[in-house]
Parts: sequence; structure tokens; C-alpha cells
Amino acid sequence: MANKNTILHKAKASKKDEFYTQLPDIERELRHYKKYFKDKVVYCNCDDPRVSNFFHFFSYNFEKLGLKKLIATCYKNQNMDLFSQNDSEKAIYLEYNGDRNGNNIPDSDEIGIKPLKGDGDFKSQESIELLKQADIVVTNPPFSLFSEYVTQLIKFEKKFLIIGHQNSITYKDIFPLIKENKLWLGFGFKRNMAHFINRHYVDYASDADHQEGMIRVSGVQWFTNLDTKKRHEEIILYKTYNPEDFPKYDNYNAIEVSKTVNIPIDYEGAMGVPITFMNKYNPEQFEIIGATESEGKGFSNGLWVEQSGVSQPLVNQKRVYKRIFIRNKKI
Repeated sequence: MANKNTILHKAKASKKDEFYTQLPDIERELRHYKKYFKDKVVYCNCDDPRVSNFFHFFSYNFEKLGLKKLIATCYKNQNMDLFSQNDSEKAIYLEYNGDRNGNNIPDSDEIGIKPLKGDGDFKSQESIELLKQADIVVTNPPFSLFSEYVTQLIKFEKKFLIIGHQNSITYKDIFPLIKENKLWLGFGFKRNMAHFINRHYVDYASDADHQEGMIRVSGVQWFTNLDTKKRHEEIILYKTYNPEDFPKYDNYNAIEVSKTVNIPIDYEGAMGVPITFMNKYNPEQFEIIGATESEGKGFSNGLWVEQSGVSQPLVNQKRVYKRIFIRNKKI
């Protein structure tokens, strides 16, 4: 398989971010959050509402979830083709206020289709005014604009459940939110990967994973600020500390733990763990201290030995991939 980040880098460079989410993936994640939606306004602001599976899910489950209103907007897209080139000068937004004829189906005459004066960009003033109405935002935003998108949600104090790549965890605008427990990971995709509807890129998935018309992307995550039972489940630790299995970094005042499952049960100092640790993170069990300096200046909160001149973590002069630094709060 091609480097899992190659596709994402191309998407960021070309702005071809149309990674459309499958309905089963939405259903699988949303079943954990049903209690949050009663009497709430849901906004899907990165979706062509006429073809979006997010709009489909919420409109067909409007009564079951007890929603107050559903709103969806898209960027410059008035073409029913899922992969239009976004070349329309204006966009639309849809409003759905629930079933009126008793068949529990969102019929076309029950959905309000309204034109926007601008292009429907989530940063536009029109979209912001719709955002202000919302209680919860649920969508798959452009990967290339993930930091900017989350920053807007935090600014307007919105609850959200959105899709992004796990590398976003260490972005300079995202990691501080994670460290301060203002943002965390949801339940996730099967095998930590997703198949998106996409026609811009070649799918390098193996025969077993290949799905026609889809592209597989590894490391895809749900990001949210809706509390879940998952983030309060403790990791069962069984290993004990010894310097041979857990060497200290050459340039950080912390020990290297190469796998989350290997976190020692009896070590009270700083530990460097892979970013995949965030899938198991429990804020009552662990404190997030920081991240490696290669992810942002000052991110390590004093753990880095600046004289080393190397911001990536080193073990016996060998570079280690980006790390998050944690401390066990139970000791």
C-alpha cells in the first residue's frame, strides 16, 4: 500500500478534499451519542445536503433523535453530481424541521431549499450566522482546513462530532485543545481506517480491502467534545518499569514507550507514547504533559534538552516518530 499520508498531502496541496463519508460509518459512530441530540439544532456545514450521508442520517432519524432542526450547507455546489467541480457562483442550504405528513420520511416538499448569496464556505458570514443557530455540528470537514475549522467551532463554543486524520492530534492549533481536555477522540473507525467515496485518487488497498469507487485512508478518527464512556475506561497496565525496556531519550527528560499497551504500571515520571495513545486516553488515569518540539515550539513544556539541537526524540541517537508525553496520575 502507498504511504498512508501521501493521499492526504496531495489533498492538502490540491484542495481536492471530497472524502465523502459512508452511511454505515456514520451510523456506527452516532449510535453512541443519541442522548445529546434531543431538542437540538444540528448543522452539517461541509455537506452537499442533497447527496450527503450526514444529512440522510439526521433527516431519516429526526424523530428518533428528537431533533429540533437540521441545517446543511455546501460550498458552491448546485450540481447533483457528487463530484461536481464546485464551480457554481452561489450555494444553497437546506432546513428540515421534521415529518409533517406522518410517514416518518423526509419528503422533498418538507425540506426547505434556500439560496445563499455567497459561496457557502464555512468561513463566510452567511454560514457563520447559521452556525450560531446550531447546538451541535456533525460533518467531515476538508482535511486541508481542519485546524481552521476546529478553531471556528471553539470560538463559537459549539459541540461537535467531526472527522479528521490522527496526525491532526499534534497540529499546533489542535494539540493544546487536546491537552486541556477541550477535544478528544470518539469511538473511531474499524481498524483505524475508513473507506471514503472519492474519484480523485487511486485506491492502493489490497484486494481484501479494496472497494469499488472508494479510497481507503488509514489513521482516520472522529474528533469530538461530547463526552463518551470510552474516555473514562482505564487502560489495563501490566508491565513494570526497567531501564532496558524503557530507555530514556537522549534529548528529552522522559522514557520511550513504543506501544500504548506497554506503558509501565509503576513509572511516575514523563513517558513518550505514540499518538495512537489518544485512542485509549483517560483523563482520570493520565495527564498529558506535552508533545515533541518538532510539533511546535514549547510543546514539550521543558522536557526537551535544547542543547541537543534535535527536536525529534532520540534513543541512542536514532530518531523516533512524533511522541506525546504523559504522566500516570494513579501513582
